[in-house]
Amino acid sequence: MRLYLRAALALSACAIPLFAENTAVLPFTNESGNPASMDWIGESIAETLRAAFAARGVLTLERDRTTEAYQRLHLRERTELTEASMLKVGEVLDAEQMVYGTFSFVPAASPGAATATTVPISKGSLKIQARVSDRRRLRQSAVFEETGAIEDLATLESHLAWRALTVVAPSRAPAESEFRSLRAPVRLDVLENYIRGLLAATPEQREKYFTQAARLDPDYSPPAFELGKIHFEKKEYREAAAWLEHVGNTENHYREASFLLGFSRYQAGDFEAARKAFQSIAEKVPISTVWNNLGAAESRLNLPQAVETFRKALDQDPSDPDYHFNLGYALFKKGDFAAAADRFRAVLDRNPGDTMATLLLGRCLKKQGLRAATASDARLQALERLKDTYEERVYFQLKSILESPPAPGPRQ
Repeated sequence: MRLYLRAALALSACAIPLFAENTAVLPFTNESGNPASMDWIGESIAETLRAAFAARGVLTLERDRTTEAYQRLHLRERTELTEASMLKVGEVLDAEQMVYGTFSFVPAASPGAATATTVPISKGSLKIQARVSDRRRLRQSAVFEETGAIEDLATLESHLAWRALTVVAPSRAPAESEFRSLRAPVRLDVLENYIRGLLAATPEQREKYFTQAARLDPDYSPPAFELGKIHFEKKEYREAAAWLEHVGNTENHYREASFLLGFSRYQAGDFEAARKAFQSIAEKVPISTVWNNLGAAESRLNLPQAVETFRKALDQDPSDPDYHFNLGYALFKKGDFAAAADRFRAVLDRNPGDTMATLLLGRCLKKQGLRAATASDARLQALERLKDTYEERVYFQLKSILESPPAPGPRQ
């Protein structure tokens, strides 16, 4: 990440205009007059659009960020906003483009059940309308609409997402046939349980809905990702790994799931599986937390490349004492006491109360390495420090800036 920042600054110094656009998808408003129990549909539409945009490389703000913006402005989610309120939401989110809209559901007059000789009767019809507001260019798209049976919600959302993508980032929109082929249809009850889990007020309710969604369709991996996170937060790493390994590589959260899976495997003592998980992310998102955890797994496996891997984490963020410590510890294990001592001094410069860095610095000054057969040295084993937070947004923002074509200059 630090290397990308340096490159961005270099481009800026050359007077090349840089820009990267954030896109926010607001929850769709229920205009059907139905009770709030149908509001989950509006959130489902928004979540599908977010996932579709992110999968095509569009910098898309997560649902939590949008919720925070509403709370900060004292606005109720899933209610229609005035133009002024929408502009304020965009400002708070620092979003250049915003996708918003409405939906209306008309229940069937007399919903029936399927029999041996009849086709199931629909529960009702759905109409979705959406627009894209471009704050930077001060313009709005035309309204685009999708209508169909409520049971076809996933298909309607997918087509809407493709149409919205052609407006938000036309250069990133594939042919519609290709776009549809990447998104398997999802049953209505599976979608409903998953979205209700996202909206649930308590961890217990969230886990209940996500588990139900996963049970109804084991191949639909977003609930597995959420269940993995729930167990991860409880430090139930074996259970977390069991869910996270089901997140497919085409899913929006696949890289984060791999990071959490690697951390969980590490905590369970499977360092080779952890190494493979972190290595797969480092190839696509070479950020400091990933390099650090990859180095920790390599260090536990006594692989010689751990030193250089830790050095990559440190190069990106020299302010973090843990990165200095891990590199120092790897050098200490290697017997490079002078270089290790420098790193432990750097730790103590940033955190004078780090007792383990103090102890290891003393051992380095005495040129006294690990004595595996000595019981007193047991506390000096397995000291690598992991990071449990994965944040790729800044990396992709900087990457987007560097890959964006320069804005047209003034005409001569």
